[in-house]
Amino acid sequence: MIGYVTLGTNDLERGAPFYDAIAKELGTGRMMEWPGGIAWGEAGGAAGVCLMKPYDGKPATIGNGVMVAFEANSTEQVDRLYDIALSHGGTCEGKPGYRGEQGGFYAAYFRDPDGNKLNAFVMKKAG
Repeated sequence: MIGYVTLGTNDLERGAPFYDAIAKELGTGRMMEWPGGIAWGEAGGAAGVCLMKPYDGKPATIGNGVMVAFEANSTEQVDRLYDIALSHGGTCEGKPGYRGEQGGFYAAYFRDPDGNKLNAFVMKKAG
């Protein structure tokens, strides 16, 4: 249903290496580039993410309650994505671990260098 998500940046050169590293761990790369923006993902693949300077020319700001979640393939990959984020200028919003009463949701929360909230997760399938 979702084709891609766009996040704002005030410094594309600072933010690009952060998303390059996250995308590499998730097995993808840059799909499109233009002055002021970069999109990561694959045409016809799962939803991608785009980082760009706001079209209206005003400063980018973070959304309160807005978060983009990256689906991982294992708890180990969630851990790696969290470590990658922090080593590329991100900040911790919640260390990797199981969430919820059933324990089937493993997630880590972090912010990109612009302050956009992100999550890496894996969900154990029922049954």
